[in-house]
Amino acid sequence: MDVQKIGFIGTGAIADAMVRGLLTKPAAVSQVTISPRNAEIAQRLAADFAEITVAADNQAVIDASDMVVLAVRPQIAQDVLSALTFRKGQSVLSVIAATDRKTLFDWIGADVHLVQAIPLPFVADRDGVTAVFPPDPPVAALFSVLGTAVECETKEEYDLLAAASSLMSTVLGIMDVSAAWLEQRGLAKGKGRAFIAPLFASLSQTALRSDTVPLEELSGEFATKGGLNEQVLSDFHNNGGRDALVLALDRVLARIQGA
Repeated sequence: MDVQKIGFIGTGAIADAMVRGLLTKPAAVSQVTISPRNAEIAQRLAADFAEITVAADNQAVIDASDMVVLAVRPQIAQDVLSALTFRKGQSVLSVIAATDRKTLFDWIGADVHLVQAIPLPFVADRDGVTAVFPPDPPVAALFSVLGTAVECETKEEYDLLAAASSLMSTVLGIMDVSAAWLEQRGLAKGKGRAFIAPLFASLSQTALRSDTVPLEELSGEFATKGGLNEQVLSDFHNNGGRDALVLALDRVLARIQGA
């Protein structure tokens, strides 16, 4: 299915990012209908893009769309979705966090074509990586426009990538600690961030370019025997850094899976 008319129920940060990514020229869709719940974001998007219509209500979003994106907070999702009527077989894309498929079907109350995804804010710049479950060519095609789509064959794969997406704040936190350490020891304000941010970006690009090389091997290439990188990596492991990270990922996976 070539999706040209897409609607968004919920107009928070992720919906805003997806809309901006989809409508960046050349636009990936011809019509976007958004719900009016967050009036400020809805009006700002409508002012920025001629392809956007702000619907009178959520039902009008469904009625106008080939594909409906559910982008409401999980805390209010049941109340919002239970009040709506979806067409049989309608394409529905849920980006609602930590909510399983059975629950979504129960709330929707119709035999729709349901796909789940985990878009990240970077889709606004068409530079995001998005986990999709189950595999679905039209949804994957949309997210390929917005960066990279990773189609998951099982719910277990999808849950694991959801857990991995929780690393964003921690990675930025490591950058913050590093930049602050540099400035606390005399580096001019701003220079720490100006050095650390491109350093991390270059490391990410190295991992992407060398995708057939195990990450452990890449790490070893930077850790010259007896060198500074090897020393920091050793200290990280010996002082519980690796164990703390694995524990954190285990705990967030348990939360995603409802344990």
